[in-house]
Amino acid sequence: MYLLDVTSGHTRQPWSGPSIPVQTHVVVRYPACAMVGCCPGSRATSDTPPSADHPFAKHFAIGHDGEGKGATDHAGGDGSPDGWDGRPGVRRTSPADAYRTTHHDLVVLPADTFRMGTSERSVSQSGVAEWSGTGFEADGEGPARDVTVASFAIARTAVTNAQFREFIRATGHVTDADRLKWSYVFHHFVTPEGLTRVDGRANGTAWWWAVRGASWSRPEGPGSSVRTRPDHPVVHVSWNDAAAYCEWAGVRLPTEAEWEYAARGGLDGASYPWGDDLTRDGTHHCNIWQGEFPHRNTAEDGYAGTAPVRTFAPNGYGLFQMSGNTWEWCADWWSATDHALPDAPRDNPTGPATGTARVLRGGSYLCHASYCNRYRIAARSSNTADSTTGHMGFRVVADIG
Repeated sequence: MYLLDVTSGHTRQPWSGPSIPVQTHVVVRYPACAMVGCCPGSRATSDTPPSADHPFAKHFAIGHDGEGKGATDHAGGDGSPDGWDGRPGVRRTSPADAYRTTHHDLVVLPADTFRMGTSERSVSQSGVAEWSGTGFEADGEGPARDVTVASFAIARTAVTNAQFREFIRATGHVTDADRLKWSYVFHHFVTPEGLTRVDGRANGTAWWWAVRGASWSRPEGPGSSVRTRPDHPVVHVSWNDAAAYCEWAGVRLPTEAEWEYAARGGLDGASYPWGDDLTRDGTHHCNIWQGEFPHRNTAEDGYAGTAPVRTFAPNGYGLFQMSGNTWEWCADWWSATDHALPDAPRDNPTGPATGTARVLRGGSYLCHASYCNRYRIAARSSNTADSTTGHMGFRVVADIG
């Protein structure tokens, strides 16, 4: 297996010792905001082994509303000769890439200035692990600030298993999880065959099990498959894998500012893409954890694991599941402070010039208010570029000239 030392900025290195029993922790060092928890960047909690009666994700059929009628699709580019525009991880599209870009259902968003981030803070409720307010100050969610973005096109959904399979078949790309021969699987979902291939657990977040053979095509480990989940978001993809997909497809990863602008769907300062009430009208609007994390998920929203990418109603821009389901990689290097500096760019910001981790946004099916509430629009997290888990994916954007 491989161990990860993020504090030094090193990538995962081969493990030369014997396999580590399930009961033993794998010591994995992370900076404060780059842990692999219920959401990357969350705090450690119970170390109790998972219940034996809930080994697999549950999948239930859920209907959805319309698909953002009247929005404009786009597949073009700006003809940039070298395909890059100087931003970290940002590749400009070109007309030659248009035939592949059309595989993505893109919506053109107009240039605009919006309120990014939040200045509110979360407060613990009288010793109980439940959070009120919104922002986590240590994550750099604030200050709330006016940011301007140029017009761009963004995919209505996260990249699916079917789309990623097309990329793998066309290019032969070997993902980081396949190259390193393991990935993190949430403890409830490890297959019976995978249980014999668990090399340890993430230190402090014991619900993440390092399973040999887990990858985008075997998300719960050996014996699992995505064949019946073509319309689910691809997971176990690193930032490196997402960037490679984008280069092939003639698209790019969104900047963090673009991602948040799109997620807000035109709502100024709202907590969620649909407003401020998590379960407005008594209805679930996203795929997150219900119950007691990390041991009991009642799946009241219909899903314990990933949901199809068009499961819940879209936001005001016609974009699906910008909150919950899977975390989504952004182009930016991570910093909890750079954007708060007095001279920080406010016009098409692209994050710091360098770093040791990349930004993740949106939260996942494992987020819960009892542990973290990072399914809010302003919530932020990060992980190293080669990290892979069963709840991290991505969506793409394209330049429009």
